[in-house]
Amino acid sequence: MSEKVKTFKALSNVRGAETTKPKGISAVAVLWTFGKCLSALLPVYLAGYYRVSTSLLVCGMMVYTGWKHAREAKEERLRSAIQLLDNEEEYTSMKSSKIRRDLPAWVLQQVWPFVGQYLEKLLMETIAPSIRASSAHLQTLSFTKVDMGDKAMKVVGIKAHTENDKGQVLLDLYISYVGNVEINVEVKRYFCKAGVKGIQLHGMMRVILEPLIGDVPIVGAVTMFFIRRPKLDINWTGLTNLLDIPGLNVMSDSMIMDAIASFLVLPNRLVVPLVPGLHVAQLRCPLPRGVVRIHLLEAQNLVAKDNYVKGVMAGLSDPYAILRMGPQTFTSKHIDNTDCPKWGEMYEVIVHEVPGQELEVEVYDKDTDKDDFLGRTKLDLGIVKKSIAVDDWFTLKDTPSGRVHFKLEWLALQSNTEQLEQVLKRNESVTSKNSNPPSSAILVVYLDKAEALPMKKGNKEPNPMVQISVQEKTRDSKICYTTVNPEWEEAFTFFIQDPRAKDINVQVKDADRVQTLGNLTIPLSRVLETSHLSLDQWFQLENAGSASRIYINAVLRVNSWADCSEVSSNVAAGLSKQLAQQSSPHPSFATEGLLRIHLLAGQNLVPKDNLMGGMVKGKSDPYVKLNIGGETFTSQVIKGNLNPTWNEMYEVVLTQLPGQELHVEVFDKDMDVKDDFMGRLKICLKDIIDSQYMDQWYTLSDVKTGRVHLVLEWVPTSSEPDGLDQVLQFYSRQSYQNKTVPSAGLLFVYVEQADSLPVKKSGKDPKVGVELRLGEMSRKTTVCDRTISPKWNEAFCFPVRDPRQEIFILKLSHSWTLPIGSLIVPVRELLAEPDLVLDQWFHLDGASPESQILLRTELKVGWAEFVFKKKQEVKLQQKSASVDAPPVETIVPSVLLDEEVHKVKETAADVKKDKVEESPSPAVTQPPHTSPDLTFASEGLLRLILLEAQSLVAKDNIMGGLKKGKSDPYAKISVGEVMFKSAVVKENLNPVWNELYEVVLRPQSGQEVQWYTLNDVKSGHVRLILEWVPTVSCNDSLEQVMQLQSLQSYQNKAVPTAALLFVYMDRAHSLPLKKSGQEPKAGAELKFGNTTHRTKVCERSRSPQWSEAFHFSVHDPHQEMLIVKLSSAWDQPMGSLVLPVRQLLSEPQLVLDQWMPLDGALPESEILLRAELKCRTGLGGLAQATVTGLPTDPAPPAKVTEIPKVAPSLPPHTVPGQDFGKQGVLRIHLLEAHHLVAKDNLMGGMVKGKSDPYVKIHIGDIAFKSHVIKENLNPTWNEMFEVGILSGRSDQDIKFEAFDKDIDSDDFLGRFTVKLNDVIRSQYTDQWFTLKDVKSGRVHLILEWVPTVSNPARLEQVLQLQTLQSYQNKAVPSAALLFVYIEAAHSLPFKKSGKEPKAGVELVLGETTSKTKLCDRSASPKWNESFYFIIHDPKRQMLVAKLSSGWDQPMGSLVITVKELLAAPQLVLDQWFHLDGALPDSQILLRAELKILSSKMVEMIGSGTLPCAAPAPGNGQVKLSLLYTSKEKKLVVIVHACRGLLSQSKDAVDSYVSLMLLPDKSKATKKKTAVKKRDLNPEYNERFEYDLPEDEARFRRLSVSVKNNSASFRSRDVIGQVQIELAQIDLKSGITDW
Repeated sequence: MSEKVKTFKALSNVRGAETTKPKGISAVAVLWTFGKCLSALLPVYLAGYYRVSTSLLVCGMMVYTGWKHAREAKEERLRSAIQLLDNEEEYTSMKSSKIRRDLPAWVLQQVWPFVGQYLEKLLMETIAPSIRASSAHLQTLSFTKVDMGDKAMKVVGIKAHTENDKGQVLLDLYISYVGNVEINVEVKRYFCKAGVKGIQLHGMMRVILEPLIGDVPIVGAVTMFFIRRPKLDINWTGLTNLLDIPGLNVMSDSMIMDAIASFLVLPNRLVVPLVPGLHVAQLRCPLPRGVVRIHLLEAQNLVAKDNYVKGVMAGLSDPYAILRMGPQTFTSKHIDNTDCPKWGEMYEVIVHEVPGQELEVEVYDKDTDKDDFLGRTKLDLGIVKKSIAVDDWFTLKDTPSGRVHFKLEWLALQSNTEQLEQVLKRNESVTSKNSNPPSSAILVVYLDKAEALPMKKGNKEPNPMVQISVQEKTRDSKICYTTVNPEWEEAFTFFIQDPRAKDINVQVKDADRVQTLGNLTIPLSRVLETSHLSLDQWFQLENAGSASRIYINAVLRVNSWADCSEVSSNVAAGLSKQLAQQSSPHPSFATEGLLRIHLLAGQNLVPKDNLMGGMVKGKSDPYVKLNIGGETFTSQVIKGNLNPTWNEMYEVVLTQLPGQELHVEVFDKDMDVKDDFMGRLKICLKDIIDSQYMDQWYTLSDVKTGRVHLVLEWVPTSSEPDGLDQVLQFYSRQSYQNKTVPSAGLLFVYVEQADSLPVKKSGKDPKVGVELRLGEMSRKTTVCDRTISPKWNEAFCFPVRDPRQEIFILKLSHSWTLPIGSLIVPVRELLAEPDLVLDQWFHLDGASPESQILLRTELKVGWAEFVFKKKQEVKLQQKSASVDAPPVETIVPSVLLDEEVHKVKETAADVKKDKVEESPSPAVTQPPHTSPDLTFASEGLLRLILLEAQSLVAKDNIMGGLKKGKSDPYAKISVGEVMFKSAVVKENLNPVWNELYEVVLRPQSGQEVQWYTLNDVKSGHVRLILEWVPTVSCNDSLEQVMQLQSLQSYQNKAVPTAALLFVYMDRAHSLPLKKSGQEPKAGAELKFGNTTHRTKVCERSRSPQWSEAFHFSVHDPHQEMLIVKLSSAWDQPMGSLVLPVRQLLSEPQLVLDQWMPLDGALPESEILLRAELKCRTGLGGLAQATVTGLPTDPAPPAKVTEIPKVAPSLPPHTVPGQDFGKQGVLRIHLLEAHHLVAKDNLMGGMVKGKSDPYVKIHIGDIAFKSHVIKENLNPTWNEMFEVGILSGRSDQDIKFEAFDKDIDSDDFLGRFTVKLNDVIRSQYTDQWFTLKDVKSGRVHLILEWVPTVSNPARLEQVLQLQTLQSYQNKAVPSAALLFVYIEAAHSLPFKKSGKEPKAGVELVLGETTSKTKLCDRSASPKWNESFYFIIHDPKRQMLVAKLSSGWDQPMGSLVITVKELLAAPQLVLDQWFHLDGALPDSQILLRAELKILSSKMVEMIGSGTLPCAAPAPGNGQVKLSLLYTSKEKKLVVIVHACRGLLSQSKDAVDSYVSLMLLPDKSKATKKKTAVKKRDLNPEYNERFEYDLPEDEARFRRLSVSVKNNSASFRSRDVIGQVQIELAQIDLKSGITDW
């Protein structure tokens, strides 16, 4: 590319030179022009001469034109590139100068050549070899030229931050680098040359100078990093011109940018220590400043990028978002085909530096090839920290339209667990579609270093790296090559959901990740127990060398919603002192009342729609407008009706001010501009309040005729919630055409003031307004002037439909645009408050921790009892109304008492009698009850249970009938017109169906269970249960029937019927007219569960008669209900009735026979029906057949035995045997042996060898075997074995045998026997036992009989003993014995086949499993078996009991934690336990008894004589004396001795002590003592002196290493090491210590 540019420049220069010549007329130019014209016309002439088609000529011209246009465009692009290249340096410097003034560049310019030398050396000596080693293809790579150019990096601006910690200096450097770098690379193997010529880098680098110290150089270290990814542009040359293809160039630059980010972009930092002894890991990885929780909610108005049919049809987009903060990147899901996606996703990011770090968001359109860009936006996270919460829309940039809705929350980091429970509860309410659960804490693990790691195979030093896993997330450290003492100095951060149940898993591995060098598990519960939630210490590695350890600092921080608990408490304390505790509303607050307006109907309205110019009288389309107190309501339009029925209800909250009136106007809806007026009326509000309830017709004024029927209620309210249920029940039965639900009460809200609200992003105080919302109603306060403590003093009122369900929401915002905080108050909380009032300060969600609002919420419930009485009074008054008064339409409440109902009915009947003459249709005296046929409700229930069949005929033949097959049988059952069909059982001549069918028939008698032989076939018979179930009109046996239902199970999922519901539909009256004004053709639809019946459709009448009967099967009388829907010809609804079956259970004879009002109809519309419930009598013979299972005898017929009791009497406790709980533990400590016989002889017995001894131990059927000790006649085993033994079986012997391990057969080394009875009698025996049947040898044993006690106080001492003892076979002494006695179970579920189970119990505790016997088929098996388990950790282990049938079909389980027994009296649980995963009444009776092992070794803990004590940490101790002489300025070190050195072989070690004063890279301070041979407690008494200035002593540390001089290539030379910080010791006084 650069060669082309140079060529083009030269041509441009030549052309420029040519253009400078003077213009004139040239003969050559004229001839040249003439020749070009001839050559252009020649093709035209030739085409005409040879009669060639002109299309070929046109095609050629098009090709030439296209080529010329492309060439000109290419030259233009090259010319623009050259111009940009020439002016690039000047343009960059000009743009940078606008942002920051240039600093003096001579400093960096002076240093730049030396920086170039360093980078050249780095590329040649470090980077090139590592690249060559990384791949076989790059083994011939080399840098042929490295020139960093002469253009130095520029710092175009500096910003200093003064608001941070005083112990540091924080600077932001704005860097601009436009360098003429030239780097050439050559890969000789492939003859490839490539390179870079020119690099541009622009970004802001943060420099932190910390810690500041009181000595030269003042600054302890320099930390540098980029807060945001810098902008990088690289000019590639050579082979990499291929990368100019779009996409590849970006990939290459981004890969290099990722490498820079992994090194210099947060959270990565470059730390340069300036003084020794600094904790570099803490500087490189400080604790984060906080956590930001990002809720990506939605977007709007995104640009549409998906076009169809080549852009002819515009589509939408498939948007997704990419969120980036430093190296943390998140990608949302893409939403198909929308410009307003709703993501609802949540992410969490760790913030290291604020201010400075920004959240970068880019939105793209998902495509199959390249995703289209939809916009970007940025947000400084410092604003989130200041505002605590930001909930706002952010406009996308670099795009025509679009914005994204974010909610961001700042979570501060707490160093205590005071708010952990609150955080965990609050996180439960956080939802996210991307299934990322919110974190409650962050964990920072500082991985420092390790020491004395084991060698690799072949005695090679490993290349250690560490894998740290927390909560299924694993992080890898860097690799430290060829060392057993690696130093990583890295930090890793994890989000923790619940720190109470998580562990830190650390694995040290070799670089190949195959060989493990050690592991470690740190429960986070240990971190929670520390004072500052930090563990900073050495940890011993498991499965590693004895001295292998690792240094880790684990820091846990809780994500709290406040910056500091102390601040919030102080704020709360300040509020309590300075702010008013309660609001002070005006005395008129909460004095409003509720006016309820029922617009029922109209009559004789004026016709306004005339036809044929008024010659033909028409009708009207009336509607009503109601206006009162500034509220206006408009009813629906009733088409073509002068007697409309609206049945609508409206509510309005009013103050009792005088002079208010209800204005009612009626209009005719027209298609032109103005509706016709049909009359008006006015009603004084005072009259409504005085009468409380008004139900009457009102004559319209200003028109000839017409009146409107209104019911007006002034609903009084009370501060007592007693009548709430009655009110809600009454209103649930009312239905209105406008779908309005009556209000049950009023909620009064007084918003007084707020305090400590957060400021805006700009730092200014907000202009705060409050929006109040209840359901669909919304109110707003005024917007206050700028302040964080606004005052409103405004009152509001809201109608409440259901106080138990509705929620009051209050939102604060700045000028209705920027959210500030919110508050949610469920109205049901007021029901539990005194006087239904909450008056206090409320904390705001989504605001600052101290933000609060003071308001008063008061609920007043409607007084239902008063309303009911008023309605009764009105109906009684209407009895004596004038003859001219129209029929009164009222709503009769269905929740009145029986006496009140009778009064209302009698009154209504009297009113109807008095007004027979004035009724539109003459009223008929209605019968009080139904009169069904004599056969009504005489049906019973026939129940058929299809059980099984045997010996069916085989119909499926194979191979043309040569081979006999089977059949796939099913059964059809027909009873009258009812037919059932069973399931198909595949390939079975003896199928088992176990299906239930029921049909309602006329009375029968009997119950039969037998086999029926099939007719018309050779063989086969079917087993059926046929039962006639009679019914009675009492519910005494209903509970037994319901219990029987729960015990029965059928393959076809059928549920037995508990009762029959008989319904007789007699008649209805006063049904509403159709919309057309005609009488309805009424029909009734009865729906019960999934069963639906319909009556006939009557002729047109408002009082239809059906006289039809129906019946329904009832499975659960407590839950099911009957629904009756009336309609005209099944299309126009006219009312409905809901009758719960449980209502019949409280009626005499379970019968309800009366007139019932219809919901959604006229007030006087009623229906007469009879509902009668008949329950099954007892359990019947069917109970035995279904509860006890199928008989196993195939021979017909089977007997029906007596019915077992439903609730048998169960014993309350178990009755175990006398030996239960009498076991103890025999504990055998195999310590060592002396003078064993040598069995391995060399050279045919001429040279005496040794033996490889091990021991076998036998106690009855139990055997143990020790480890083999190689080539040792005095072996030390230090192993322990345990066995639980019944104390009564003390006549057994404990047999010991010693053997020599050989390749072929093992040699005998002796035996001896110990009486178990002697061990039990003495309880503790510690002695040497002589081996018999051999010449010499003896074994050292401790035999201990450990009895059990029921004292839980002994447990802590036993657990302490576990931690103090250590055995070579990794045995852990048991702490207790768990005795379990399994007695019986009852009500177990049946098998899938319907048969009773063969029950067995499997008991699992840890890795120990025991099983009971399998009982015979029974749902109540008995075992009477006892078991015991050895318990090592009573606080963690648990017993699991699993019940199954034949060990294959699970029937339930039980879990008992041993911890529960510790809290039980006498450590015993003896009771019935419910089973999980079984029937509700399935139980098991067992006894679980815990007994603590009381070992005599517990008494030896304090005396220091505890055998098999665990060794102290480390490999020994060294005694030193340290002293500093001020006169001679020398450090004196005296090495006295060592003790308890650990030998890795059977012999002692040749040890010496090595000293070194660190830091010392040249090892000039290394000194060592003389070698002491074959001694584990050597004495040296040698003195060493170091010349050391006094001021340097505090920065040095003394490294002391004890080494093995006789170490071979297989063993390590370092026995142990210790480092002593001299700054922590008083050297002038001197110290001598181990």
